[in-house]
Amino acid sequence: MAGKREKIYPESKIELSPFVARHYDFLLDLVTLGGYARFIRKAMADLGIKPEDSILDLGCGTGRNAELMMKYLGPTGKITGLDLLLEMQEQFQKRFKNKPRASFRQQRIDVPFDLGEKYDLAFMSFVLHGFPQPARMIILENARRHLKPGGRLAILDYAEFPLEEKSKLFRWVFRTFECKYALDFIEYNWKAILRQLDFQAEEEKYYFKRSIRLLKSRLPD
Repeated sequence: MAGKREKIYPESKIELSPFVARHYDFLLDLVTLGGYARFIRKAMADLGIKPEDSILDLGCGTGRNAELMMKYLGPTGKITGLDLLLEMQEQFQKRFKNKPRASFRQQRIDVPFDLGEKYDLAFMSFVLHGFPQPARMIILENARRHLKPGGRLAILDYAEFPLEEKSKLFRWVFRTFECKYALDFIEYNWKAILRQLDFQAEEEKYYFKRSIRLLKSRLPD
């Protein structure tokens, strides 16, 4: 049927329909009344990007985040965006037309892969919560595989919190609009999981009353 595609994970809400994927940035700004745009600019500033960084953006979407990250890079810095959807590829490549320091690869991030290159920073934004736990671990392994010694991992996603301690409105919104996988994502101790993968937690920044977190960690040198 036009406008639909079969999902890899039927209960995920990060697998977008063709219509939503084509208009993703506009729809996100619309439903948040512009709040997301302000938030993501702040989060990208908090990443601590270095001018010379090579960045792997897993689940890069339209390239909106990559465009913001590019502002902090110098002439030798570069970004590689990975996403599965052709609609995202079209928007990413249009955004970075004639800008060779940003490239796109169509790639599932929830299966093992090897790009044959190592990066200084691996980043993902509101990606991990939309997968079941076994797939999340594969994604993190992929990130680790593609980082240089001392490479950094930054995960922007929901923080850990007891949902029942949130307001009634928050609980309703979260359960109504988020997918089943997000409900268990907020219960895991992600710093402990990252330690099991040899990452050393460095810093965490919270947003929206500690509901969202930027978790930064690093591999040993």
